[in-house]
Amino acid sequence: MPGFLYIAVNRFGFNEYASLPVFGDKELSGEMKRNWGREYADTIFHTANRIYFEDAAGANIAFPAGDTCISVAHLFYTRDAAFSRLMLDHVDMLAAHFQENPMVKFFSISVDSTDTRADLESFVDRYRNMEVKHWNLVSNPTVDIFGYAQEQLLIDAMPDPADSTRFLISNQLVLLDSKSRIRGFYDISLKGEIDRLEDEIKLLAVEEIRNKPLKIEKIR
Repeated sequence: MPGFLYIAVNRFGFNEYASLPVFGDKELSGEMKRNWGREYADTIFHTANRIYFEDAAGANIAFPAGDTCISVAHLFYTRDAAFSRLMLDHVDMLAAHFQENPMVKFFSISVDSTDTRADLESFVDRYRNMEVKHWNLVSNPTVDIFGYAQEQLLIDAMPDPADSTRFLISNQLVLLDSKSRIRGFYDISLKGEIDRLEDEIKLLAVEEIRNKPLKIEKIR
């Protein structure tokens, strides 16, 4: 926690905490809110709808994660041994760094409706301790994952018009807060983006902790 606070304070000044942007359409609700002694206009932000997947073991997995968690998501498919594999390698490294923090959940989402549990198990076989890392490899052939990716996660995904066995998927990781709002996009093809994501997960964790109501135990 001290490390999180140090980063937050030093990026935006001595008495100011960092706050990541919120992406997507937004509108004012017409109401005012107060936080930490400051009054501000209430804004309705774009939020990703919750859907349900299955992991390689057949367990139901809700995405985005619960209202106390940060979610990091990306797209892949098991027939892609190049880009999808590279994406999972990056997520494996990130998940290992945050495995001591159960607030942070990672989701690798298949876009291929033909991916089976056996396919997922085979593709993920090289990665160890995924449950300990709070990392889920998931799929759901009944979900329009292309529409969901474009409309809810605001990233590209579509079948490859030149090859029916392939898909065109975003090279970005998406960061969502506990309210299912999108707080960042991270292009793995650009140098330094994974490091930026790691820093901004920490910043978002600080924001989540600061915004949670304090639980005051009554003295009997």
